[in-house]
Amino acid sequence: MIRLEHITKTFQTKETNLHAVNDVSLTIDQGNIFGIIGFSGAGKSTLVRCINLLEVPSKGKVWIRNTNLLELSEEELRKERQKMGMIFQHFNLLAQRTVLDNVTFPLEITGKKKAQAREKARELLKLVGLGDKESSYPAQLSGGQKQRVAIARALATDPDILLCDEATSALDPITTSNILALLKEINEKLGLTIVIITHQMEVVKQICHKVAIMEEGKVVEEGLVSQVFTTPKSEVTKKLLLTEGEEK
Repeated sequence: MIRLEHITKTFQTKETNLHAVNDVSLTIDQGNIFGIIGFSGAGKSTLVRCINLLEVPSKGKVWIRNTNLLELSEEELRKERQKMGMIFQHFNLLAQRTVLDNVTFPLEITGKKKAQAREKARELLKLVGLGDKESSYPAQLSGGQKQRVAIARALATDPDILLCDEATSALDPITTSNILALLKEINEKLGLTIVIITHQMEVVKQICHKVAIMEEGKVVEEGLVSQVFTTPKSEVTKKLLLTEGEEK
């Protein structure tokens, strides 16, 4: 579903060139929940934004379903992006819109008729467990409910890829667990390929099939979650496991 080939993203500063992502190659199979984990500054958020070209790689190729996104026209890229939903740490909901109108927003952009958009939005709100909140405003919701709205909105255009950038970092442990259970249910029901960026080991352990560990812009370890965490090879993986133990 996703194949990254030698992705490098360099940011130029006055003093130097910063390699936020440095020669990363990954393959993510269709229907997988794939975790990318590392400490702050490891380059994981920049890498996930290269998948939908919110950040254009300085070098490398981004293949989605055997299509190199970097070779597409703006219109072709726009259509491909509609097949990729994205959710963020801080929800990014529109404060002046109701829950229902937040979910219909991406459908309005694609030109869907209002009645059809609202019907679709109501189905998605039921899927995420918020069928009774369609008339509420974001300020009236808890953090977990806001993220559920954000997930429903991300699913509005029927994507087959869902990118999650620190989607549970602002949530308490119980709410995090509930949101992860919802993402796992969506993965199983809809067959979505989900990429999760996180610094939380528990997130990866709870729902990911495979994981890549990043440090200083590079992938230092990759494989099945069970293998990577039971027999860690890189020092950063060992540090992540140690940090998790200290937090507990």
